[in-house]
Amino acid sequence: MCLLKILILFLFLFTGVHTLSWVWCKFSDHHVLINNEGVRDVQHQERAGMLQLGHRGDPPLNPDAITFLVHESKLNLQSYVKDMEVDHLDCAIHRSFTDPHIHVNWPGQKSRQYNSWFSFTLTHRESLFAVSGILRYPTEPPPSEEQAAHTWPVIEDRQTLFTTVAMILKTQTPFVTTGVGFRKKLHCQFAVDHKRPNVTAQWKYQHHEVLFSHAGKTQDTGVDLKNLAGGDLSYTLPFTKVVHAGTYTCSVSVVPLFAKLDISLEIQESPQVSLNVAPTLTLQEGEEKKVVCEAENYYPLDVLFVWHERDPEVSAQRVGAPLPKELKNVLLSSHKHNTDKTFSLSGFFYLQASIAQSGRQFTCTVSHSSLRMPIKKSFILIVEEPSSWVFLLTVGSVIVLLLLVLFFTLKYFYQARKRLVEKKPY
Repeated sequence: MCLLKILILFLFLFTGVHTLSWVWCKFSDHHVLINNEGVRDVQHQERAGMLQLGHRGDPPLNPDAITFLVHESKLNLQSYVKDMEVDHLDCAIHRSFTDPHIHVNWPGQKSRQYNSWFSFTLTHRESLFAVSGILRYPTEPPPSEEQAAHTWPVIEDRQTLFTTVAMILKTQTPFVTTGVGFRKKLHCQFAVDHKRPNVTAQWKYQHHEVLFSHAGKTQDTGVDLKNLAGGDLSYTLPFTKVVHAGTYTCSVSVVPLFAKLDISLEIQESPQVSLNVAPTLTLQEGEEKKVVCEAENYYPLDVLFVWHERDPEVSAQRVGAPLPKELKNVLLSSHKHNTDKTFSLSGFFYLQASIAQSGRQFTCTVSHSSLRMPIKKSFILIVEEPSSWVFLLTVGSVIVLLLLVLFFTLKYFYQARKRLVEKKPY
């Protein structure tokens, strides 16, 4: 019998790679204890569990685990996670903290049934999707309302809970990366297991700012109300800005249930890189030049500047070519805050031209989180010796200057002598 259980489990584990029928889950359980003074003490416990998709009569795949068996209902959980491999999913199950004083006869339940609720999340490790929802677990009613307000049914280590999906949300954009100035849609769809429930649908930014609310009226645009009637709660940002980065929460509530999904929006704007010199820079020997590499209008903050110097002819050798030399005298400007909340920064150095550097290539490499590959900008340095005509021009200029000084000096003495002669008496 034990061997048969192992074979059944192995069969389900093997077939689960192609069609999802189970997934291991971290079950966050709570035990509520009331002391003699009536003070409630909630104890948290992490337990191993399994979320199994199938039919009500199916045996648990692992009899030694706590199994949440989700059987057929109006909401088919498998259709939301189909063709996903078990190894790519993370699962978490929590007891749902509904108001214990509110008891709702959920549509489809028997008159004497009492409901325990469990929230679950399924997230893809590569951020392809995320699913959140509420499981309904029918139980016998508690002995009293007071007990219902302070405790939950105890779950044994090897217990199987036959549940159905009461409400579900899914997003195909749990993590969104975009630049500035784009139209971006944050996907969220929901469903409830009965028609025309009193649904409150909302979008919040950073968990507190209400962007959209629909419970008979709308506070803001961004959601297509026609699509909302069919369960599409997707929110559209018409023009993304840096200030839009953060966490967006899509939520749906049906008394007494509440489910939500967080969507992270990250703004990444690539830097615009430029040099303040032409591709070929010509300098006289001994001349100094400030060479600036500018990275503009990028987000988020940090960029990395690296300047290299290399000899293109030597680097072209197939064997034994030396690595480019990194410059150590590079300085950085202070960050510039642009009006659109992006940043600008420059990395520069002072180049003292020498004949030995003539023909060398200087390259600025800028790295940023928005770039798959760093951006590189280069120039070739040409250093010239002072030419003979420059020397002759310099000497000629000095001679002309001396002649002008001599001319004005002689003219001064001549005029002074003339005034002296005119003053002599005859």
